[in-house]
Amino acid sequence: METMLILVRQILQMFLLGGLGFLLYRGKKVSQEGSRALGNILIYLALPATIINGFLVERDAAHLLGMLYSAVGAAVLLLVSMLISRAFFRRDAIAAFAGAFSNPGFFGIPLIIASVGRGAVFYVACFVAFLNIGQWTYGVSLLTGQPLKQGLQWKKLIRAPFILAILAGLVLFLTQLPLPPVISGCLSTVASLNTPLAMFTVGIYLAQTDLRKMFTHRAVYLVSFVRLVAVPLVSLLLLLLVPEAYHEMKTALLLAVSCPVGSNVAVYAHLHQKDYPYAVETVVISTLFSIVTIPAVVYLAGIIG
Repeated sequence: METMLILVRQILQMFLLGGLGFLLYRGKKVSQEGSRALGNILIYLALPATIINGFLVERDAAHLLGMLYSAVGAAVLLLVSMLISRAFFRRDAIAAFAGAFSNPGFFGIPLIIASVGRGAVFYVACFVAFLNIGQWTYGVSLLTGQPLKQGLQWKKLIRAPFILAILAGLVLFLTQLPLPPVISGCLSTVASLNTPLAMFTVGIYLAQTDLRKMFTHRAVYLVSFVRLVAVPLVSLLLLLLVPEAYHEMKTALLLAVSCPVGSNVAVYAHLHQKDYPYAVETVVISTLFSIVTIPAVVYLAGIIG
């Protein structure tokens, strides 16, 4: 019960952050161009810092095995998420993107820290990394309508900020190279911007949408069902195959895959001149329902796990 209360409280705090972004835009303190700049800060600075931070743990046999198992688990769960979402949304690119990709970096990590502990963030570093690769490649392919092979530019992918962050994180983890306190402190500070900036951005996007239309838009409810119910339940069944000795890893991955629609769907839709108000609607509605669904999924996992 205590874990459920922690999760609900953390989700409500995120809503408040989104509300602040809403007020900033409506109060004309942030412009539309400013919201695009925030999106770039998230993708090119805050998220890479979060990924690198996740790798800053002691290198031992347990962590090496944990990284291997969590990487395999993350790849499987993300592939299943994409397949399920694509099966539901064959003609709606934004819905297919939204249903496939959760919000583990901006939304999940604070929940994992609050309910499992800061050490469990290590187990979702690969999930966050793979998810962003999926968004950068498969997700952009959905939004632009280009075939994946045609739209995929390997040179751009290799230079993508999250790929560079993965490589830097792996080097730091494998070499155990000590960072000067001023650098590690700066890295942690930038990483801590991840959630507030993401939720500010969602609030800013929300301020540009028609709220009445949002709550009467049927498609967003189906997206929420896929993202918050169908994908987590299938993922839970798959995670039951993992030995209980890896309980912390299983819980971290389950929380990551059970998160609402990632706010990056709005960021990418905005950057590619697509219907980003619709993308924001999927984020907001799914986040609202996640107050109930995430604790319910964790509770169900505790019963059958």
